[in-house]
Amino acid sequence: MDSTIFQFLNQLSKHNQREWFQENKPQYEKAHAEAKVIFEAIYNQLAIIDQLEPLKTYRIYRDVRFSLDKTPYKNHFSGFTARQKPFHRGGFYVHLQPNNSFIGGGFWGPDKDDLLKIRKEIAVDTTLNKILADQLLVDAYGQLEGEELKTAPRGFDKNDPQVDLLRKKQYLLVHHFTDAEVLSADFPQKVKEYYQILMPFYTYMTDILTTNENGELVV
Repeated sequence: MDSTIFQFLNQLSKHNQREWFQENKPQYEKAHAEAKVIFEAIYNQLAIIDQLEPLKTYRIYRDVRFSLDKTPYKNHFSGFTARQKPFHRGGFYVHLQPNNSFIGGGFWGPDKDDLLKIRKEIAVDTTLNKILADQLLVDAYGQLEGEELKTAPRGFDKNDPQVDLLRKKQYLLVHHFTDAEVLSADFPQKVKEYYQILMPFYTYMTDILTTNENGELVV
């Protein structure tokens, strides 16, 4: 596949105005179509090894109503799939942008009840530490990312040895790809391999969110 995706996005970053976008709509449509082919190929690969909700691809149009940045268009293409509820939890995101393409897996916005369940388990069990310290995962994703509190959440000890994990509001693992890697024919297969590395993390977090303190299924 050629680099139409990144060619268009590079130009859009320089000319992020409605007039330019309308004049170059055919280039956008071609780039968008090529991005969708990549997202669908990735989804089909992941569906081989996991049970997933339908693929969602995001619009390029920005919601600028509450933003100081009034540029009308995103400078990337992106897609998302959630693992199929109720027995599978977590989500997976793919982001295509010149010199900043990445995949991200985990828990972007857990609600307060799910977040409390995760924190309670972290406070009494070190399994997540072991999963995150696995060398295969570290080599692929580095450290856990995500927004976090400045101190321990209410009801948890700020001196808890697990406090760094307890402070998290999101539990995300991210891997970046070069433009050349994104455009290579084996990119969807490579993404599947990186997704496979996430499975122990997904499985552990799913167990927390779908069972009670006695290990009984609650979904």
